Amino acid sequence: MRIAEISSPDIRHQSDHHERLLSQLESLIIQAENQNHSPETLSTLSSDLRQTLSRLSQLAPFSNNNSLKLRIWKLSYRLWNSCVDLSNSASVSRSSGFSKESVAGLRHVASDLLSLAADVSGVPSPAVKSASFYHKTGLIWHDLKKFDLASTCFERATEIVSKLDITRISDSGEKKLLLDINIARSRAAWEVLDRNLAITLLNRAKKSLLFGSFEHHKSLASQYLVFAKSVLSKNNEASSLNEALKLMNEALDLCEKGQAEARTREETLELKELQSKTLRFISAVHLQKGEYESVIKCVRVLREGGFGGGGDHHASLPVLAMKAWLGLGRYGEAERELRGMVAIKGIPEGIWVSAVEAYFQAAGTAAGAETATDVFLGLLGRCHVSAKAAVRVAHRVVGDGEDVNEGAAKLRTKVVAELASDERVQALFASDAAAKERTAMHAVLWNCASNHFRLKDYETSAEIFEKSMLYLPCDMENRVLRAKSFRVLCLCYLGLSQLDRAQEYIIEAEKLEPNIASAFLKFKIYLQKNDQNGAIEQILAMKMCLDFTPDFLSLSAHEAVACRALPVAVASLSNLLNFYTSKTAMPTTEVVVLRTLVTILTQEPDNESEVLKYCKRTHARASELGPDCFFGKEEVGRRELNWFAATSWNFGTKCGKEMKYELCIEFLRLASEFYGVLIDGKVEENSIMVCKSLILTVSAMIASENQKQTSLVDTELKQAVELLDRAAKILTSLSSGTMEPDLLFMYTFNACDIHGRINNSEAQLHLVKRFASSKACNPKHLLQLGLTALQGPRSSPQVATFALNECLSALLSSPLPDYENVALTVRKLVAVSSVHKGDTDDDAVHSMYKQAYRIMVGLKEGEYPSEEGKWLAMTAWNRGAVPVRLGQVDLAKKWMNVGLELAKQVAGMETYRECMEDFITSFEKKCHEFKHKITGQSKPQLVA
Repeated sequence: MRIAEISSPDIRHQSDHHERLLSQLESLIIQAENQNHSPETLSTLSSDLRQTLSRLSQLAPFSNNNSLKLRIWKLSYRLWNSCVDLSNSASVSRSSGFSKESVAGLRHVASDLLSLAADVSGVPSPAVKSASFYHKTGLIWHDLKKFDLASTCFERATEIVSKLDITRISDSGEKKLLLDINIARSRAAWEVLDRNLAITLLNRAKKSLLFGSFEHHKSLASQYLVFAKSVLSKNNEASSLNEALKLMNEALDLCEKGQAEARTREETLELKELQSKTLRFISAVHLQKGEYESVIKCVRVLREGGFGGGGDHHASLPVLAMKAWLGLGRYGEAERELRGMVAIKGIPEGIWVSAVEAYFQAAGTAAGAETATDVFLGLLGRCHVSAKAAVRVAHRVVGDGEDVNEGAAKLRTKVVAELASDERVQALFASDAAAKERTAMHAVLWNCASNHFRLKDYETSAEIFEKSMLYLPCDMENRVLRAKSFRVLCLCYLGLSQLDRAQEYIIEAEKLEPNIASAFLKFKIYLQKNDQNGAIEQILAMKMCLDFTPDFLSLSAHEAVACRALPVAVASLSNLLNFYTSKTAMPTTEVVVLRTLVTILTQEPDNESEVLKYCKRTHARASELGPDCFFGKEEVGRRELNWFAATSWNFGTKCGKEMKYELCIEFLRLASEFYGVLIDGKVEENSIMVCKSLILTVSAMIASENQKQTSLVDTELKQAVELLDRAAKILTSLSSGTMEPDLLFMYTFNACDIHGRINNSEAQLHLVKRFASSKACNPKHLLQLGLTALQGPRSSPQVATFALNECLSALLSSPLPDYENVALTVRKLVAVSSVHKGDTDDDAVHSMYKQAYRIMVGLKEGEYPSEEGKWLAMTAWNRGAVPVRLGQVDLAKKWMNVGLELAKQVAGMETYRECMEDFITSFEKKCHEFKHKITGQSKPQLVA
């Protein structure tokens, strides 16, 4: 019987299972060896391989079946080699249809498959080879930034080699692999921010994995340095700097120990170079920590060849030393280091530019700017200097425009101006390849000039703007920029009041780019030169520009007002008004422009006619568009409307005071229209203003008539009547508490005058009676109405009599009567009674004298005007002369007795009284003697 026939059924079953799984693996690997894969098929293949491997792993270990393990080993290598082929084809053909991650997944399967085979008889160092597979796969995952998968591979490799007796490993390659696995695992831990594990792994390698090898010392020192640089690149805090310094010291220590293991001069030099590099980084860390003395010590050690050889002359050492001297405040040593860089031929541009920037930033603006520029210009002949470097230096010299010290800022600007104007520097920007840097240099200079312009340092600003134009080619592409530069130079010289030079620049700008900006600047120059006619003509030229917008007229008006060129401002705004009839988008509302125009016109005398013109335009446009649309709605519109109403009113009253009655009439009529729009039934103040405007308009018409010594024509009388009728309606609607006394009197006075012209005495009398019955009435108003009614060819005795009688009654009813006005009223009443009623109506006249007598009785001496008292006494006595001659004894006695009674009440008429008494006695005696016979003798006349 054969052995196979007597074997256990389970063993046979297991063997068949192994065979089936290995066949599946081999089939899948054959597919992998086929180079034509899509991303989907490769991903599926990797998944299938992983599943098959998982099932095979469940049957492990295969300790008694070396042939099986050898077969697995071969399959692993076939899969690995297919991955190598896939990677090679992908590197040759960039358009491969699969990703690196898919290939890395297959490598990972190959590594796991090789690890499953474990130790295979006949294969040297199988564990090392398995670890190598994991190491290489982990490196690929690490490059793909799949740090979790990379860590898994490195940890699996570490687990495999940890079972080896490293003391028995003699192959240098295997020893290096042990170190590389440890370093790779440390790098992966560092990437996932497990820094403690990363450092621990490096320290572990330092203790047990160096094997006395120069190369191992160098690799481990390099990794310490890489970690230190990583710390510096991500954080500059004190703790991070200390950590980086610790790592660099470890690297430095490894370099020192590794030199003892070096076998050749080249190996020694490699470690010394790494040692110098590390010390330079240590010096940089000390610089960041502000430990400037330590920096100087490190640099001195490097230069003096402390590590053997001829010393380190790396280009970074002058920079480190210079920055350390600057930190110590020893600017002389720092400047020597900086100037010493000029002697280092071929120094990298980035290093010396960085040094120049650092020195200038720390050394201040005085010597710093000049030294930085001198070094830059000195390096032009020795080093490769690019336009980009020139831009950096210029930008550093200019700074950020935040100098508090004005002198320092000017010195910076002076230095950069010298730098920019140097022909050698300009030559750096001459080629087409330096177009970008040329633009950058222009921007640096432009911004510098702009900062000085904002500070109103126009002289410095103009100089730098001129230097910036050196970096603008004279071609069509830069035509607009050159025009812009000319315009800004024009502004600078405008600020310096060098108007001719400013005009030269703007002419040049207009040649390059004729636009509204250039036209507007020419307008400013005309204003500065006080050439108002030229400025007004330039306004018309501005309107012809293709890019003209109405905003420039508004801006021109502001400029003109600032220059006190008010006619120019008026011209600008007048032209602006013309655009409101079209559908052009406007910078402000029409009412604001009109208000501004009127305001400007009010600032100079004798502009009333122009003010009236624009006020009339305002009213016309408001009537055309509607008040809400023109003035605005709600409170905004009310304020605008009220402003024009108040302005019209103020100008109307002003013109009235100045006796410019024609203008007064127009302004007050406009005021009534504006205030009329404001009437809303709630605010009586506006109604009162309408009424006052109407009444004063009529007053101005009457005053104008008197001034011109002409009579109002029928149309003007008709207008006056209409205005007064409107005022009467408003007066009727006003409540008694808000009515101004003078307003009602003024209306009554004007209405009486106008109605008198059309012979409407009934209306006059009605007006006076209504006024007399109002609360606004006072004796002075009545007296004035009465006196006015007596004047001129259109006198009205009926109105005068009523007004004077009412006046007399009001005066006498006062607690303290004004006897001056009482006397005047009495005299006028006597006159009107005498003239208009005639001498035949003696009773009316006699009653006035008797009333005067009753008024005078009981008054203190001097209360009633003595002259008026004398006049009454004399005129009453003299009225008896005619009856005496005619023999009318009773009538003569009546008047002589009144005259005597009045004379007795007036001081200073004693002599007159005696004469009067004697005459009366003599007259009565003669009358008795002749018994009603009248003689021809007449009494002597007494003249007042």
